[in-house]
This record gives sequence, C-alpha cells and structure tokens, in this order.
Amino acid sequence: MPDLTPHLPAGRKARIGIVGTGFIATGLTRLLLRQPDLTVSYVLSRRPAADCHHFPAPGQVGNDIQALIDHSDLVVECSGDVLHGTMVIDRVIAAGLPVVTMEAELQVTTGSYFVDRGLLTEAEGDQPGCLAALHEDAVAMGFSPLVYGNIKGFLNNDPAPDEMRYWAEKQGISLTQVTGATDGTKVQVEQALVANGLGARITQTGLSYLEAADLHSAGNTLGQLASARGHALSDCVMSAPAPAPKLPAGVFITATHDPEQQSALNYYKLGDGPYYTLLRPFYLPHLEIPKTIRRVLGGGGVLLNNGLRPRASVGTLAKRPLLPGEYIAQGSGSFAVRGTALEIDDHPGHLPIGLMQQAHIKRRIEAGDLLTMDDVDLPDTLAVRAWQAILDRRR
Repeated sequence: MPDLTPHLPAGRKARIGIVGTGFIATGLTRLLLRQPDLTVSYVLSRRPAADCHHFPAPGQVGNDIQALIDHSDLVVECSGDVLHGTMVIDRVIAAGLPVVTMEAELQVTTGSYFVDRGLLTEAEGDQPGCLAALHEDAVAMGFSPLVYGNIKGFLNNDPAPDEMRYWAEKQGISLTQVTGATDGTKVQVEQALVANGLGARITQTGLSYLEAADLHSAGNTLGQLASARGHALSDCVMSAPAPAPKLPAGVFITATHDPEQQSALNYYKLGDGPYYTLLRPFYLPHLEIPKTIRRVLGGGGVLLNNGLRPRASVGTLAKRPLLPGEYIAQGSGSFAVRGTALEIDDHPGHLPIGLMQQAHIKRRIEAGDLLTMDDVDLPDTLAVRAWQAILDRRR
C-alpha cells in the first residue's frame, strides 16, 4: 500500500474535518480549537448551518462534502449514522484523505469495504480503540493477549421508553445512544469490532456477560476458556449483583507471559499467573481522538479496523413482535430491535443492525427472532452494497 500519511507544509496546523455535530463532534471541536498543531477546518452536517448556532465553531459548519474534502488534511467521522457515514467516507477515501472514526457500528458494518482502499482507523477513546491501544502496550511488554474484555455495570435488554428519555436528558446524550448502551447493542458492536480487528473470536453469540465480583477472577475464567479453545476471545463481563463491589470502569486484557517473568510479575502485583490481567481504568471518547489523529499524521498508521475478511458481525434481534409494513427508522437504540454479536458463517443472510435504517418489515417477526435480509425492505444505499461486497470477498 502506498504511503497514506498526509505531508503538510512546515509550520501549518493540520486541518481536521469533522463529520457530525452531535455529542462527540461538539466535544472534539472544543478540544481541537485549543490545540497548537491541529485546527477544525470544516464540519459536515445534514442540518442547515443556521440551525447549528449552538456548535462551538458555527462558522465552520456546512453541508458540502466536496468542501469538507477540499479544506481537510484528515477527516474524523462521528456522525453516528452508518448509511450517511459510509457514503461520506467513500468520497473522502477516494480523494486520498485518511479517515479516523469514532464509529464502531460503521466499522463493523461497512468498514471492511474500505480497508484496502485507503487509511481508515477507529480512534482511541471508546472501548474498541482503547483495547487496541492496550493491546499494543501489552505486546510491547512481552504479553500474549488471550482475552479482550469490556466491563459493563448494567444491562436491560428491553428498557422502557420513559426511563431512557429520563437518562438521555440527564446525561445530555441522544435517546438512541442511551438506549443502545442500556440494551447491550453498543457493547455487542464494540466487541465484534475488537474480535475482527485484533484477531480474536467472540466467546459466543450475544457474548457471555460473565458475572464477576472481581476482575482477576473474571480474567482467569476467560483466560482458561481461551486457552482451551486455542484462540483469543473478545467478550464482556458484568459486575456481580450487590452487595458485591462493582467492577471498575474501563477495559482489560488477560494475557500470558514468559514463565521466566513470573516472579517479577508477582512482585509487580499482577499475581502468580499464568494469566495476568491488565486494566485500563478509563475511556474518554472525544478527549482521546487527537491521539489517533496525531498517530495518523505522524505516520503511525491504523490503530484498529474491522479487517479485510471479518468473522464477526452484529445481527438484529426483535425486542417485540414486528408486523408487516411496520417502519423502523433506525435499529440501534430503538425500542423495536437490538444488536447481538454473532459469527457470520453461523448466521448466513442475517441483517446487520447497522443496516437496519429506513426499513420496512415484510413479514411478521416474533420477539427474540434474528432478522434476515429477506425480512425487510431497505433503501438502495452504498452501505447495503458495501456489505454485500464484504460477503462476496469472504467466499
């Protein structure tokens, strides 16, 4: 692959284009406006620019993809919309610009379509990017990762709309975001991306949600399972119910090391082995994106992508009966369906949750059913065509 690192004139700030004007884009823009080496050059929105007066850089907001390309050295996609984001990335990649995403759902749905066409990487900051960074650190220290773990403190597969509206308003994020995090869709997407990008496998369809009172025991259990299966695992662990202490926030890797290092690792408070758990006790999504921007600008390449031939996907599971003719605007974060991680070969024809947008149900679907592509009418979009191209490449 040719050198895809932008070569900037000496002394000029790198021009960063942003796709989206939501929570992540707003926070990132505020941060970039204070950086000595980076600047916000253009913000692509589908809303009229006049409606974005709340945005930290309202004068930079526009609706022209070509202007985004012309005024950027690197583009950050964080719109939260797989269909829109895929179309924008296609144009940006074709123009030869690198793309950094805070968009695990896009990565796991259509990201593989772009892997051999240009530089597309997920950013450090959300759980997948943080696990990828922790992976690099662990390998550099001689560890052999066996478990890539996400930590979740609460799960409700079918939360009530009123409850989700309350939390969305309280936390200042969208209703779809808070619902997708609560019903598990977000973590399913994240761990499927981690599996594809770091050469692991999901532990099982829907992940295990192993309950544990402490991270060390959870890591040991999953480490033993990974050793027995002969490959690394991507999974999520749950805090055991009260009165057990809540697991820390963050992500973790459980790994083995050279037996000759056992006494040193014990001295360093990692235990007797053979499984050692490394915790990264925070993730700060938009605050960490500049690290990946600078990585790419400095020639460091991809941190994490979905791979050329992914094994894992995230299917669409009905939360309730769905009726013929019913319209579902967006699957992720809806009260009709949720996402479940799965192996593509085990579920041919499944409908990825990332494609469940502007969808019309064709036949009755029962609660708990896994939807297939034949169950819905979808608009003809690049995202749908990209997904088919990914499947064709895997054959």
